[in-house]
Amino acid sequence: MSAGPPVAPSPTLGPRLTLLLSVACGVAVATIYFPQAISPLIADDLRVSPESAALVVTCAQLGYAAGIFLLVPLGDRLRHRGLVTTLLLTTCAALVLAGTATTLPVLAAAGALAGTTTVVPQILIPMAAGLAAPERRGAVTGTLLSGLLGGILLARTFSGTLGAWLGWRAPYLVAAGLMLALAAALAAALPTTAPSTDQPYPALLATPLRLLRTEPSLRRSALNQVLTFAAFSAAWTAVALCLTGPVYGLGTPAVGVLALVGAAGMFATPVAGRRTDRRGPDAVNLVCTVGAVAAGALLLTGRLGGAVGLAGLGAGMLLLDVAVQSGQVANQARIFALRPEARARLNTAYMTCAFLGGSAGSWLGVRAYSAFGWNGVCGLVMAAPGLALLRTALRARPSATAPETASEADPADAAAPASATDPDDVPTAR
Repeated sequence: MSAGPPVAPSPTLGPRLTLLLSVACGVAVATIYFPQAISPLIADDLRVSPESAALVVTCAQLGYAAGIFLLVPLGDRLRHRGLVTTLLLTTCAALVLAGTATTLPVLAAAGALAGTTTVVPQILIPMAAGLAAPERRGAVTGTLLSGLLGGILLARTFSGTLGAWLGWRAPYLVAAGLMLALAAALAAALPTTAPSTDQPYPALLATPLRLLRTEPSLRRSALNQVLTFAAFSAAWTAVALCLTGPVYGLGTPAVGVLALVGAAGMFATPVAGRRTDRRGPDAVNLVCTVGAVAAGALLLTGRLGGAVGLAGLGAGMLLLDVAVQSGQVANQARIFALRPEARARLNTAYMTCAFLGGSAGSWLGVRAYSAFGWNGVCGLVMAAPGLALLRTALRARPSATAPETASEADPADAAAPASATDPDDVPTAR
């Protein structure tokens, strides 16, 4: 099979472009998170139950997972500037449709479409990893994920506050304007990058599945993020129901304030990137997974209500955000070192799994809250990363005697022999 066209020398990734890409990641990803803070407002205006309104969040995340699988592989096939601009303009149109929807099904469908096309961060992050020097890959990934985390968390503050003032439609329409501005900025600033493969579209879609089958390090990274991101999504989807419910009786701006506290976690991801560059991803993953379990235990204080409960919710959400996003830095640094010519498709496999986990977490979080209250949500938050810890412990037991495969050894070592071949040339069994 063809290994694709030769890759042209990459432009330098300077500080200004890194900052712009970080901001772009935050603005783009906010689209699938700000509905979490305004779902109670949607329920009141459209006269549906809070549980039904929360499905808007699940649909947006499912759309994001679909977009990662269907669109992100094109980052290896098409020039980034045109692809990113087109996706942002489509997202803008979908947000306008959502902001003018009069029924829940239309809103859910528009949110799913916006989620599908707002996958720009998952194209920009592999691109930046390719432009960065290998010894700075973790730090650059951490910087962009810092912007991503800021967008995730500040989106709730933005939508909760603006929704309380102007209604739930306003966040959608303002976000549409921001997408239009971002499309213009990136169309002017993105460097000219050469495609790394000339594979047809069906082959691009098949490659992530093949990579999942043949790369143990990719599977390990994906499973880590599935479990921790499920806990993250469960907590953030259910906390809006908790704060606006009978224990606290607060409005949607309270969700935004809580998210603003959690936004401090965005400063941790560059640190996690530097630690990953120095100590390797496994050490960072272990600390982050333990932190996610501890966050679930800390969130149990939220059932107390009052100032003590609010303080516990803020501290628990901050710890959970730091753990999940810092763990993602380590996971992505690991996978981007595997096959430089297929970073977009590696990210496709990884992030599709992650957002399927996040969608399941949102759905399970609402069900756990309805059936068992906030205690049930906290149990779910502890259980999901606890499974990741259990898997790590079981994997470590035979590692003292069993030799590592090339892919489970140092990813930098594994990348060298693989870089000369296209992923479609990998044998189906090792």
